[in-house]
Amino acid sequence: MTQELSYDIVVVGAGPAGSSAAFSAAKLGHRVALVEKEETVAQTVRTSGVTWMDSIKEFEIPEYCYNPVKNYGFCSPNNEVVISGKIAMAAVLDVRKTYRWLAEKAQKQDVELFLNTTITGAARDQHGITLSATSPNGEISFHCKIVIDASGFQTIVGKSLGLTTQWKRFGAGAEYEVEAENADPDTWWLMVGQDYSPAGYAWIFPLGGKIVRIGVGVGKPESPLDPTERLKEIIEKKLGPIAKLGKITPIEFHYGLIPNDGLSRKTVYDNLILVGDTAGQANPLVLEGIRYAIRFGRVAGETAANAIHRGDLSEKSLISYEENWKKAIQSKINSASKVQARWIGLSDQEWDKELDIIRELSIDEFLDFIKADFGLASIVKMAVSHPKLAVRQLFNIVKGATGK
Repeated sequence: MTQELSYDIVVVGAGPAGSSAAFSAAKLGHRVALVEKEETVAQTVRTSGVTWMDSIKEFEIPEYCYNPVKNYGFCSPNNEVVISGKIAMAAVLDVRKTYRWLAEKAQKQDVELFLNTTITGAARDQHGITLSATSPNGEISFHCKIVIDASGFQTIVGKSLGLTTQWKRFGAGAEYEVEAENADPDTWWLMVGQDYSPAGYAWIFPLGGKIVRIGVGVGKPESPLDPTERLKEIIEKKLGPIAKLGKITPIEFHYGLIPNDGLSRKTVYDNLILVGDTAGQANPLVLEGIRYAIRFGRVAGETAANAIHRGDLSEKSLISYEENWKKAIQSKINSASKVQARWIGLSDQEWDKELDIIRELSIDEFLDFIKADFGLASIVKMAVSHPKLAVRQLFNIVKGATGK
């Protein structure tokens, strides 16, 4: 027998976007269900967890959830640069601890968390949307006024309603979390060139102590390369800075997909909001989006809650959410996509020269660039500050992509 449950808002997916949306919606007084297909929140890790200290402070993420990073290494086949700072400006999240902290915050606002519950279908009705689900206790029908689809790459609800299709371009990433004999908790590495990834990059991200994450990301469909096989190869060969790690003992394997299709998708419909990876809200340069997921998850929850207060659940009533996040990051993501398209076509020799360009940047300029924080004023300032023609060319590409 199917269990019938009614809520004001149902959020699908207990990742950073979903838990944040559920938290903010419930905080405004609504009955909210948070539905997660896995047995525990973050049972499977699909991301490396790179983010930035300004976001850590903005969201008040507790210290036990992250490792701060001060030094940023960039390695090409025949070149290497390390840009260092006195204080940490980036961080690597313990993904499980962070996601569970976010889910616990939601539960403290009386959000009902349904674990091991898989959404199998969605249909509109006179009151909103009904979600069909399976759980160990049987079938469930979730009746609600608004759904927030934070199901990630798969976009479960959007596809079930026939509103979205599969992403055409995306990043596939494979990663080992390992114990490394000579791990440096203060330093990360980005590694580029054909030996690492012909359409992407490899990385070493420190999680603190002796634990690091070594991974490979590959752009699809630009390359047919299997990131898992390439990851095994570069570890076996101890390429580049991997050789400095000494003895490596694998702990856990991670694999994930992240959209890289630009901002090609509508994110609001009648009774439905898409957020996080479901909405394609990711920085194309290093394919990170946790900060966007949390920030715009909160906006999605608030928007849904306010729409219910108004008694208007239409796309027009929800469009302020899309206007909010596009105003904040659309030009930055479009600019970063332009730079990424240029990077994908670089040869090893061109990458070696590119690192000479990067070497000219200050730590603030470098991190703004990696974060895809492309403000016109900062672009002009960097181009003037660094007289090398190559630097000017690089930032002219970014400036051109902003349309200004």
